Order: sequence, then structure tokens, then C-alpha cells
Amino acid sequence: MLRSMYSGVSGMRGFQTKLDVIGNNIANVNTIGFKSGRVMFKDIMSQTVSGVTAPGEEGQGGVNAKQIGLGVSIGSVDTMHTAGSAMTTNNPTDLRIDGDGFFLVKLTGDQEVPFLTRAGDFHVDASRNLITSDGLHVVDSGGAPIQIGDDVTAFSISSDGTIVQTMADGTTESGVQIGMGKVSNPQGLEKIGGNLYRMSLNANAEGALEPTTANDPEVGTGTIVAGQLEMSNVDLTSEFTEMIVTQRGFQANSRIITTSDEVLQEVVNLKR
Repeated sequence: MLRSMYSGVSGMRGFQTKLDVIGNNIANVNTIGFKSGRVMFKDIMSQTVSGVTAPGEEGQGGVNAKQIGLGVSIGSVDTMHTAGSAMTTNNPTDLRIDGDGFFLVKLTGDQEVPFLTRAGDFHVDASRNLITSDGLHVVDSGGAPIQIGDDVTAFSISSDGTIVQTMADGTTESGVQIGMGKVSNPQGLEKIGGNLYRMSLNANAEGALEPTTANDPEVGTGTIVAGQLEMSNVDLTSEFTEMIVTQRGFQANSRIITTSDEVLQEVVNLKR
């Protein structure tokens, strides 16, 4: 069987995967805090027809190896953690991170390692807990779920995540700080759906995550902007361009398979 046919099949599989990633990016073009993905290709091991010959001692020239490639495979599917554009909502519990870092959320207070998210569309529930749209608790810099006190009549959130509370007697007090997480390799985080990421051994050393605060120059976390949300970082112009390139690549590889089939048909017809 011709090597070119299997190379074409591998190319079609690769471009199909790339089209899947592009489709997911376009589907999430309006998802708060979404980070787009990209597919990188790499070639498969080449078949060596003849090896290398070194230059001879009597002046003979060297001969390069003859190698035939066997197709393409997926090298990586990267998550691009570039900043998305800001959307102003003027809702005091809508938060955007201007810079690096992630909000920390927990399903329950007993959860040891929190999840991470860039989606800051938070709410206050009936028990006055600060939660996400899916009911996960937003935690403070100590890793504990944030709860607004019963004697608090109003509150605002400063750039370092401090909850400034207006008490029933009209005084103002500084409450807890919203916790943030900083990871060495954001692309090492594992997507688990719901705009959430989970720590992995390739995000931080040994998968450790130490809660910190916003606007910390030593850690490198960004500032918190209240009344704004971070939109998806998907660029539709780039995605549609890549879709065209992917479609043409898929068609070209399908033509390789068709041509290889015609060559095999000619070989079969030699008997006639």
C-alpha cells in the first residue's frame, strides 16, 4: 500500500481535530473569561531509505540520508491565556482581573484545593455568601468561603480585593480580601467546564496552590476592577481565517488519498 495514502489519512485526522478546536472557540466567543485554544502539528517519524555517508579520507564527498515522511500528528493543543476585552456592567459584584492571576472558588468549604476561574460574574445568595453563577463559593486570601455579615448594609470591592463594608450604624469597615491564585504555567491547568480550571502537576511544582491577594507586586497578581467582566479572548477574524486554511488542508489531504487510490487502480489494471 502506498505511504502517501496513510499520510493523507493522518493529515485529514489532524485537520479534523483543528476544526474541532476552532468550532469550540467560535462557540465560546461570548463566554465570560473563556480562553481560546490552538492546535500545533508535528511530523511523524520518517522512514530512512538510505543512511548518511561521511566524507572520505581521500576527498570523497559525504552523502545525506534519504528519508520519507509518514504523515502528521497532533503536537499540542494549547490554551492561550491572553487577556480578553473588558465589558462594563456597573454591577458591584462583577469583577475583572487586570493582569495575571485567577479567582479561587470551592464547591464546599471542606474542599482542599480550590478551582480557578477568570469569570468574575459573582452573586450574593440568600445566606449572604459570595458565589458564582453555579453556586460555588468564592474564597478569601485564607482559603475560606466569603460571607457578608448580617449587619452589613452595603459593600464595595477595592482594587486589591478588599471588601469595604458599610455597617448598619453608618460606619465603614474593611473586611476580608478576595483570594487569588498565581500559577507558573497557566497552560498546564486542566479545563473541567463551567469556566473552571483545576490544578495539575505541570501548572505549579507538585500541584501546590497558595492563595494570595490581588495587586501584589511580589507575587505578580493583577488588580481587580469592580463593575467589569473579562470577555472571551477569541478573535473571530483569526478563527475564520484558520477555518479556511483548515478546510483547504483537509481537501488537499483528501485529494492525496484519491490520487493514491487512482495509482493503485492503475497497478491493479496492469494485469489486463
